[in-house]
Amino acid sequence: MSAEAFDDDADIHLFAEERAAVADAVPRRRREFSTVRRCARTALGELGIPPVPLPPGRHRAPQWPAGVVGSMTHCSGYRAAAVARASRLHSVGIDAEESAPLPGALLDLVALPAERDLVERLGAQSDAVPWDRLLFSCKEAVYKVWFPLAQRMLGFDGAQIDIDSGGFFSARFLVPPPQAAGNPVPRLTGRWMHRDGFILTAITLPLSVNESPVRATHTRAPSRAFSGTENR
Repeated sequence: MSAEAFDDDADIHLFAEERAAVADAVPRRRREFSTVRRCARTALGELGIPPVPLPPGRHRAPQWPAGVVGSMTHCSGYRAAAVARASRLHSVGIDAEESAPLPGALLDLVALPAERDLVERLGAQSDAVPWDRLLFSCKEAVYKVWFPLAQRMLGFDGAQIDIDSGGFFSARFLVPPPQAAGNPVPRLTGRWMHRDGFILTAITLPLSVNESPVRATHTRAPSRAFSGTENR
């Protein structure tokens, strides 16, 4: 289940522990924090779960109710959340970015040499997509799947991204991979979309008692921009 928003509402209710988490934040940060949690509670409601606090936990990752996995994202002009029962998915990761090149020398900080070559090749084929920003978004979605499983940080050099210009991407872990149901997950695959001024990336890692090792499958991000594409 998912929900999204393209603007903020000043009257969003926050629980006490959520208010405490952004008590010292600038107004912009409080607005995006509040709106993305409204999205999350809307999506949780579709699972039949009543409103609950969703404070940030370790390394700022959202603390979801027991039996739920989920992911949140926000960028200028867009907020979204996606959730699922833990009986269906091991993990989910979504990310949204504005459609603009990365600033300055940031690409050199986040990309492996092979990834920089990939961005250059894709850029030579088409300049319609800010490929460096897409690469960054893919890495963010991968991290959001990784962390709940591994419970440790993943550096930008911890996974190598490959991007298919047709709307898919994959990540191969270069460090000991996370575990799901006792099986290593050495590779993830996901989907991306570039439309209406946004880059959106999404990955789900489903439960599958019939597969070993566990494999990730692609999914769609929660935006209207994905209308007509394959659903989860």
